[in-house]
Amino acid sequence: MDLRASTVFIVAAIDFAIAAIFYMQPRRDSSRAAYALFALVVALWGLGVGLFLWAENPKVLDLSARLLYFAGGAIAPAFYYFTLIFASDKLPGAGRKMFLIVPAAAFFFLYFFTDMIIGGFKDYGGQRGFSAGPFRLLFDANLWGFMALSLFELFRKYRSVASRTLKTQIILVSFGTYTVLGIAGITNVVNPLIFDFKWLWVGPVATIIWVAIVAYALLRHQLLNARIITTELFVSLIWLASVVETALSQSSSELIRKFLILVLGVGFFGYFLIRSVLKEVSSREEIERLARDLERANIELKRLDRAKSEFISIASHQLRTPLSIIKGYISMIREGSYGKVSPEIGTTMNKVYLSNERLIKLVNDLLDLSRMESGRMKYEFAEMDLKALVDSIVDEFQLPAGDKGIKIGRAPSQSSGFPKVFGDAWKLRQVIFNLIDNSLKYTNTGSIEIKLEKEDDSLKLSVKDSGIGMSQETADAVFHKFVRGGKDASRANAGGTGLGLYIAKRIVDDHKGEIWAESEGEGKGSTFFVTLPITNHYEYTNKFNENKHN
Repeated sequence: MDLRASTVFIVAAIDFAIAAIFYMQPRRDSSRAAYALFALVVALWGLGVGLFLWAENPKVLDLSARLLYFAGGAIAPAFYYFTLIFASDKLPGAGRKMFLIVPAAAFFFLYFFTDMIIGGFKDYGGQRGFSAGPFRLLFDANLWGFMALSLFELFRKYRSVASRTLKTQIILVSFGTYTVLGIAGITNVVNPLIFDFKWLWVGPVATIIWVAIVAYALLRHQLLNARIITTELFVSLIWLASVVETALSQSSSELIRKFLILVLGVGFFGYFLIRSVLKEVSSREEIERLARDLERANIELKRLDRAKSEFISIASHQLRTPLSIIKGYISMIREGSYGKVSPEIGTTMNKVYLSNERLIKLVNDLLDLSRMESGRMKYEFAEMDLKALVDSIVDEFQLPAGDKGIKIGRAPSQSSGFPKVFGDAWKLRQVIFNLIDNSLKYTNTGSIEIKLEKEDDSLKLSVKDSGIGMSQETADAVFHKFVRGGKDASRANAGGTGLGLYIAKRIVDDHKGEIWAESEGEGKGSTFFVTLPITNHYEYTNKFNENKHN
C-alpha cells in the first residue's frame, strides 16, 4: 500500500476514535455531541483521501473523490454548528438549523449525483487529481463562508463568557482547528487549483495537530474524564493496529479474515470494555454528586440549627423578665399585700400562678436546650445534700397537688443520714422538679410517692405515680427531644413540649448518673428513676469544667 495512503488511514482512524471518545462520555451534552460530529466529518474526509490515493478501480476512485470533497466541504458547517452550541449548550433555533441542513442536502446531491462540482478524476503527469465542474466555486464559498462564521462565533463567545476555563478552551479549540484547516486549505484547496495534487495527503495528516491540541485541552482543563480517555485511547490503539494490519493484507481472503477479526473481536471487546468503564465512572460521579449535595445540605442544616438556637435564646431571655415580674405581683396578691383576697379570687390566682410557673419553666427549658446544643451549658459542682433538696421540692408541690386532689408524699426511708453527692444543686433541682411535675401532669387521681435510698455506691431516687402509665416503647422514647407519651399524654397535658425529660436526661448524664422510666402498661401508673454516684468526683469535675470552658 502507498505510504501516503497508509498514513492518511491511520490518522483517519485516530479521528474516528476521538469522535467516539467525545460522543461516549457520561452525561453527554450537546456541545460534546456536536464536536463528535465535527470529528466524524474530519475522519470521513481523511478516509476519502486515503481511498483516493489507494484505490485502483475507477468506480472506487470516483466515489472516493466525491466523498472527500463532500466531507471536506461539510467540515466547515459541522464546525460552525459546534461553535453555536459550545459554551452555551443551547441547541440552535429552527432558522439556523435550516441554514445548515439545506446547503448540506443540496451539496450532497451535487457531489454524488451530478458533475457540477466534480467533473471526474484524471491523471496529471502521473499524479491523480480531479477535474472541476462548472459550480466548483460553490465549494469554496461554502467552505470559507462557514469558517468565517465560526471564527466570528468563537470571538463573540470569547468576549461574552466570564470563566477563564471557557476562555482557555475557546483559544485552544480555535487555535487547533484553524491551524489544521489552514494547512488543509493550502494543500487541498489552493494548491490543486494552482499547481498539482502532490500534497493532497497532507491536509488529513495535519489533523494530528488538532488531535494533540484538543487532547491537551481535555486533560489540562478536565473537559473529559481522564480514566475514560485512557481506556478509550487504549482501545483505539488496539483498533488502529488492527486497521493497519488489515490494510496491509496481501490477498482478498486475508483481508476478509482480518476484517472479521477487527469487527467481531477488537470491535466488540473495545465496546464492552469502554461501556463498563463508562458505567463505573457514571456511578462514581453520581455518588460524588450526592455526597456534595449531602455536604451542602448538612452545612445548611447546621446554619439553620444555629439560627434556631440563637432565636430561642434571644426570645427566651426577652420572656424571662416580664414573667418574673408577673410571678412577683401574683405572689404579693396571694399573700394579701394589696388587701384581703376572697377564696374565689385566691383559687383563681393560684391557677394563674401555676400557669405562669409553667411558662417560666418552658422558657428555662428552651434556654437550657439552647445552651446544651451550643455547648454553653455550665455546671457548678459542690458537695450537696440530695435528701434536703428532694424534701424542699416535695414541699413546693403540696399546694398544686392539693388543688388536683392528689396526695404527694415521701416513702419511708432509712433512718441513718444519706451521704452527700457531688453535683450542681440548681441543675439537679431542675431534674427532680421535672420528674415530679411530669407525674403531677399525668396523674388525675391517686397519689405520687417520692423515695430516696442508698444503693451500693449511688443514691437512687424514684418518683412513682398512679397516672396514665405508658407502654415499654414509650418509656424508652420519652427522654428524647420533643417526644411525649402518646395520645393519652397529649390529652392529659395539651400544653407539654416534650423537653423536660430530655433536659433532665442530659443533666443526669453530665453528672455520670442514670435516668429511666418503668411502667406496667397504660393506665397502670409510671415510675421514674434517677441514680447519682456518691463517690467523690473532684478530679472528674475539674476536667469536666475545664472542657466546658475550652
